[in-house]
Amino acid sequence: MAGAQGGWVLTATARSPTNIAVIKYWGKRDETLILPVNDSISVTLDPDHLSATTTVAVSPSFDRDRMWLNGTEISLSGGRFQNCLREIRQRARDVENKEKGIHIRKEDWEKLHVHIASYNNFPTAAGLASSAAGFACLVFTLAKLMNVSEDGAALSSIARQGSGSACRSLYGGFVKWVKGEAANGSDSIAVQLVDESYWNDLVVIIAVVSSRQKETSSTSGMRDSVVTSTLLQHRAEVIVPSRILQMEEAIKNRNFGSFARLTCADSNQFHAVCLDTTPPIFYMNDTSHRVINTVERWSQFEGAPQVAYTFDAGPNAVLIAPSREVASLLLQRLLFFFPPPPDTKLEGYMVGDTSILQEAGVHSAEDVASLPPPPETKDKNNAQKYPGSISYFICTRPGKGPILLSEDQSLIHPVTGMPK
Repeated sequence: MAGAQGGWVLTATARSPTNIAVIKYWGKRDETLILPVNDSISVTLDPDHLSATTTVAVSPSFDRDRMWLNGTEISLSGGRFQNCLREIRQRARDVENKEKGIHIRKEDWEKLHVHIASYNNFPTAAGLASSAAGFACLVFTLAKLMNVSEDGAALSSIARQGSGSACRSLYGGFVKWVKGEAANGSDSIAVQLVDESYWNDLVVIIAVVSSRQKETSSTSGMRDSVVTSTLLQHRAEVIVPSRILQMEEAIKNRNFGSFARLTCADSNQFHAVCLDTTPPIFYMNDTSHRVINTVERWSQFEGAPQVAYTFDAGPNAVLIAPSREVASLLLQRLLFFFPPPPDTKLEGYMVGDTSILQEAGVHSAEDVASLPPPPETKDKNNAQKYPGSISYFICTRPGKGPILLSEDQSLIHPVTGMPK
C-alpha cells in the first residue's frame, strides 16, 4: 500500500438521478435482500434537476467509515449501508494513482476505511425517491473508487440492497426492475427498456405539495401491507404481470394514451393498497386529490388522457405530459387552481427547466392572477382556488443514468478527507 505513510486521500465523485415508478414497487418477499413481490417500471429524471451527488474518499488515516448527508453526519451502522459497502469491497480490485504515488492492492480494501459525503438537490424523504438516488450514487461511486469491473446489472443488484428502487437509478430512460425468482436475489436486477433519448418529447412537472419527511416510512409501510393487505397479494399475482407487458408495449410504441391510463391506474391502486393496509397509510392529502381531479376533468373534457399522474409514498404529484405544448397547458391549469400565495415572487416557484413558464405565457404574478378558468371548469365564475397549497413546481424530463464527475466537484477536501 505504497504512500500510506504520507496520509494520502483518494476520492471519486459521481452524480445519480432519481426515478419515479409508473408501475409501482410495493412489498418485499425478502426484507434483508430487498426482493420485491412484483416487477416495476420507472422513468429516470434529469439529474440536472433531481439527483444525488456523492463523493467517496479513502485514506490510511481514516479510523472508521463515516458519512455526511446534506452536511449532517449520519450513522453508517444500518444494515443497508453495510450491505452495500461489503458487496463493493468484495469486488474491489487493485487501484493505482501514479500522480499521487498511490497503489492499493485488492486485499487492502478490507482494511481501509472510507468517508462519504452526499448531497441531494431536492427534498429528502418526502416521497421523491431520494433514497433511490442516494444509494444508486453510493454504489456507483464506491465501484468507481475501488475499480470494480461489474456492469450496471450487477451493480443494480447491490444498490437494491440499500434501497429497492435504487437499482432502477443506475440507468437512464425507462427502466424495469425484474423481481427475479432466485432466493439469493441474484436475478433481481434492473434492465434498461429504452434510453432517455427514445421518448424525449415527454415533460415532467412535479407539484411539491410538501417537502416534509413522510409520517410512515416506505419500509414500515410495505411491511404492514404485505402482512395485512389482501389487495396487495391480488395486485402482485394478477394485476401487475399483465400491466408490465402493457406498459412495455406503450413505451416501445410511444403510445401516450395507453401509457397515461396505465400510469394513473397503477398509482391509484398503489394508494388503494395503502388504504387496504392495517392500520391504513395516508400518503396523499387533499391537495393531492385536487390535482388528480384537475387532470381527470381535463382528460374527460377532451375525451382522451392529456397527462399522466403518479404519486409515490408522499403527497407530491408527478405529472407527465406528452409534449411541451401540453405541459404549458397543464401548468396554466395548475397555476390557476393552485396559485402562489400573494406577494410570492414567481422566480423560485418553478425550479428546473424554468423556460416552461414563458411558454405557458406566465411572466409575473399578475399573469397568474389573470389566467382564465380552463374550458372544462363548469362554474367559471366561482371556480375554487387553493392558493399556497403547492409549495413549488419542478419541471424536468427523462434523463440519463449516473456519471462520474471531475475532482473539482468533490464534496470532500482532498487534503483533510473531511466534507468541504
